[in-house]
Amino acid sequence: MKGNLGYYGGAILATLGSVVIGFITPLLLSLVLDSVLGEKAPEGPGFMVAWFNWMGGRENLLRNLWICALSLVTLNVLGGLFQFLNGRLSAVASENIARSLRDRLYDHLSRLEFNYHVRAETGDLIQRCTSDVETVRRFLSVQLVQIVRSAAMLVIALCILWPLSHKLTLVAMLIVPPLFLYSMLFFRAVIRRFRETDESEGAMSATLQENLTGMRVVRAFGRQRYEMEKFEERSRDFRDKMDRSLRLDAWYWSTSDFMSMLQTGLVLLVGIFFCIRGEISLGTLVVFTQYESMLLWPVRQLGRILADMGKSVVSLDRLDDILLQKPESDAPDSVEPPIDGDIVFDDVGFAYNDNSPVLRHLSFTIPRGKTVAILGATGSGKSTLVHLLQRLYDYRSGSITIGGVELKKIKKKYLREHVGIVLQEPFLYSKNIRENIRIVDPDLPEEKVFWAAKVAAIHDGILEFENGYDTIVGERGVTLSGGQKQRVAIARTLLKDNDILIFDDSLSAVDTQTDAAIRAALRKNTRNLTTIIISHRITTLSEADLILVLEEGRIVQSGTHETLKNEEGLYKRICSIQNALETELDETLA
Repeated sequence: MKGNLGYYGGAILATLGSVVIGFITPLLLSLVLDSVLGEKAPEGPGFMVAWFNWMGGRENLLRNLWICALSLVTLNVLGGLFQFLNGRLSAVASENIARSLRDRLYDHLSRLEFNYHVRAETGDLIQRCTSDVETVRRFLSVQLVQIVRSAAMLVIALCILWPLSHKLTLVAMLIVPPLFLYSMLFFRAVIRRFRETDESEGAMSATLQENLTGMRVVRAFGRQRYEMEKFEERSRDFRDKMDRSLRLDAWYWSTSDFMSMLQTGLVLLVGIFFCIRGEISLGTLVVFTQYESMLLWPVRQLGRILADMGKSVVSLDRLDDILLQKPESDAPDSVEPPIDGDIVFDDVGFAYNDNSPVLRHLSFTIPRGKTVAILGATGSGKSTLVHLLQRLYDYRSGSITIGGVELKKIKKKYLREHVGIVLQEPFLYSKNIRENIRIVDPDLPEEKVFWAAKVAAIHDGILEFENGYDTIVGERGVTLSGGQKQRVAIARTLLKDNDILIFDDSLSAVDTQTDAAIRAALRKNTRNLTTIIISHRITTLSEADLILVLEEGRIVQSGTHETLKNEEGLYKRICSIQNALETELDETLA
């Protein structure tokens, strides 16, 4: 609520003004009935008697009944103005808080560890940042101020009714304790039901997001019916839980309404009896019948307040589940050294959990400005190795140094600004190609964009599009081929201030000729750049200064292409297979 307490203070004052006017109106009506139209001496709060005398007493008001009518209209206009101010101020405050909360969530999510996003469901996170925030906003906008309104109405009503008739006030209060207890039971039930409903909605949102993102895969494998049935199951579960929640609301309001109506009827019957016996006046009976609803409304409203509060508690718990996650942090003595020295792995080990080591006792050196290629089967630890270099994960044992500086002592943000990585499945934004390439700096000149695209061998291809660099790539780059997406991602990465450049099998979707052209352009335009290439293509690996072969997280072979192609092992086997395939293809084409 920081920065919005003034709005809430104004809303509370406006609410109190509205409540006071709401109570004054029946008192004025009672005064007119008893002391203007009737002949009873004026009684009630001192300010009402003072108003009566100031207006000239009964004779003057009886001759000028328009004064009474005008006073009633004025009170209602003021009441409406106070209600408007209350709604306006509380709405502004709640919207400010919701915006601040959304900004906090987005900022916090962007700073959480990479491993959190690997485990989290995107659809559920979206639902928390939208639906749960809206639940909190709705409570802050409406029910928070209503707590003050309800308390004020209850206290003022009792203070006014008790002096008028002790007996009738006790009758009017009969239903209050049971209704209060009923509201508390309703509150506990709402929390349980809403948590189930909210989690079910999150699961449905996650399924929807997953299916929409993977729609091409769904269509390619003809899985529309299966995915539809899965979504229907999630939707049905959400519908059923929402239905139970709504039935709970309906049961509470219908029964509390019934109890309130019975109480109002009881007050009316007992009040008529007291009026006939002369214990109270007709005006007092009118006050009681009108105030009865004002007395019961806060207790009934307590149920709605508690219900929305319960929903907000659940939503805040789900938001806290995000906000209390520990964000990425650097060691207190973190530094920003030059990232241009040798990269040394010394007995490095890593595991995603304690039972399954992924990298085991890795030791090797990548000299500055050299190109190292990594070959290995799926699951051998290639991508994990380069993730350690960007500190997306931290190694469990051993040491990694760059230029003699321990990797864990280098600030993560600074390190990632100087270590570029191009993934096998790059993510492109739903923008045009130019905006995707210069995502690192929207103000980069066209010449730099064209240079990066030429090095990535995509410039000529872009110019062939109808809109050139203004071509919209669609969500996640769906309008481009796999090779085009990879080359746009390469161009984007080249515009960073890279000292180390990593290709995580990011040339797999381009043909051999384009692959060779990209590598030649990189050698020509990025001298003294340390390059790490993960690939299964021998022609790509062959030009590296050092080739590492991984098996089950260990280096089983290392050397140049010339040495490894003659050495028994995985590299030689793959080299023989690819050479045989190329020979067969050449013969077929011939």
